[in-house]
Amino acid sequence: MTRLFGLTLAACTVAVAAFAGSHANPALKGAVDARNAQMSMIGYHTGLLGGMAKGDVPYDAATATAAAENLAAAAAMNRAVLWIEGTEQGAVEGSRAKPEIWSDAAGFEEKAMMLEAATAAMVTAAGTDLDALRAAMGDVGASCGACHKAYRGPRN
Repeated sequence: MTRLFGLTLAACTVAVAAFAGSHANPALKGAVDARNAQMSMIGYHTGLLGGMAKGDVPYDAATATAAAENLAAAAAMNRAVLWIEGTEQGAVEGSRAKPEIWSDAAGFEEKAMMLEAATAAMVTAAGTDLDALRAAMGDVGASCGACHKAYRGPRN
């Protein structure tokens, strides 16, 4: 086998193919980056609300409402431009999306709609009082967990 700077030609070919595959379509990488940002926003606002629910930070109706509104807006983003087929884990750097998102599109959509419903209910509950916020957190957490269990791959 021909050696090129200490690497075999076959190793170089594999390395170039892997690099090219991960950089072949900037739109796919952009979609993965955007949905990772979406998940960060969901996590941030859920964390604010969860901190209040657990008593780690004082309950404040205005702050809770603002966090809940942002959470609901992030959860309701149009999935058609974020979850593009071909962006599964291993195909695009930074993706943890399982292929089941596309092979079980109806199930994925059902889980996404559960999150939308739970976060919409949180908007009302968050500003009502601490007990209502705590009750709504259960549905938000359950919807996040159900989707992640079925459709999110492990960290690499």
